[in-house]
Amino acid sequence: MFNRITAALVASPIALSTAVGSALANGDDLTPIEELGSKIFFDELLSIRKNQACASCHVPELGWTGADSEINAQGAVYEGSLNGEFGNRKPPSSAYATLSPIFYADFGNRLLGDQDLGADPLFVGGNFWDGRATGWELGNPAADQAQGPFLNPVEQALPDAACVVYRVCESPGQGQGQGQGQGQGQGPQGQYADLFKQVWGAEICAIDWPNNINGECNQTDGVVELAPQDRNKVDRAYDRVALSIAAFEASKASNAFTSKIDAHRAGLYEFTEQEELGRAIFRGKGQCSACHVGSPGPGAAPPLFTDFTYDNLGVPRNPENPFSVSNPEWADPGLANFLVNVPGFDDYYATNLGKQKVPTLRNVGLGSCEAVEDGNNCIVKAYMHNGYFKSLKTVVHFYNTRDVKPSCESLSIFDATEAVALANDCWPDPEVAKNVNTDELGDLGLTREEAALVAFMLTMSDGYLVGQ
Repeated sequence: MFNRITAALVASPIALSTAVGSALANGDDLTPIEELGSKIFFDELLSIRKNQACASCHVPELGWTGADSEINAQGAVYEGSLNGEFGNRKPPSSAYATLSPIFYADFGNRLLGDQDLGADPLFVGGNFWDGRATGWELGNPAADQAQGPFLNPVEQALPDAACVVYRVCESPGQGQGQGQGQGQGQGPQGQYADLFKQVWGAEICAIDWPNNINGECNQTDGVVELAPQDRNKVDRAYDRVALSIAAFEASKASNAFTSKIDAHRAGLYEFTEQEELGRAIFRGKGQCSACHVGSPGPGAAPPLFTDFTYDNLGVPRNPENPFSVSNPEWADPGLANFLVNVPGFDDYYATNLGKQKVPTLRNVGLGSCEAVEDGNNCIVKAYMHNGYFKSLKTVVHFYNTRDVKPSCESLSIFDATEAVALANDCWPDPEVAKNVNTDELGDLGLTREEAALVAFMLTMSDGYLVGQ
């Protein structure tokens, strides 16, 4: 059994200097809707056992992803509010997720008569590893995503959206949040129902709750019985909960843009020789920028180091993923699992099997032991959708040598961890063998450039500009 994220994180030696601390400790740095979103984000009461918040799996000091070294070093999937309940993927970073566009199919210039294009579109945008938080519901993929974990039986596991709204409106904030600061939902919280009403209007909580709602919301299934007009009010309020979270995730506390990359663009930081070499490899021989686009965004906006598309990199199965252990025949279908349920997109299931969303590289090394010279006050971080890799060094080595090293044929797929593969100088077969990208990685011919690439990616961590 993996260790649960608990209030013990408060005693963690990790004390990273990021924009998060100042932004969350000072309410003046957040607008009312951002402050509301922060309180919801850090409130553990919004789970079936009142022990898990969004922040339990999206920890600011670690780049808004999972912060438990032991979990990351193994299956990389975090236990839900209920004991023994696990999802099948590692938590993605919630930082910069608000900048993903609404999910769409890019058909290129086909409508203009370009017959040279392939039959399949390129899918872009959305949130979650498989893109299912499209933004089609609330006009914002991050808001669509925010509604998922509350009701997911292997995450916060509440049985009904009414329970989320009720606890925001009537039983707000006595959760034991994790992290620094007390004023914005990161410590023992004060009430925020009034703030919810201030932001969204006094009528937002004008719902006739049943007398037994507390009991119903402590159950793992069932639907809260509400009059039709009250159900409509709950649906509206639940949307506003999600939009509040998305507003916080879009704030400068989350999308900070305070890395060495940002300082360099502002003329405040000069890359070391190693970092400069890594930047050149990133743009050239390493082909990283083909997907992790490093050019400025619209209006000279800072680069996000993603093109918001989906790809199958041939990542091996994580043999310690608790979902895989329980379901040994299962292989993560990624984007295809979402597309198959969408009329008009279901025809593209086969050509998108195994593809996962290309994440931003911002904060990719934040808090990791690779980023800390003395090896103290740091954790093991997990990488890729299933957390198979445990360091950026190994990720880069895999990109460089995936198609060069022999297959780990002599090893069972449930024995071939990252450490075992490295010790045997081989790579396990892909978790999903179809649609593997063989054009942009696998045999890059890098030598000492591997270390330089890691050094460059470590310049993408927020916190450098804080206090400058």
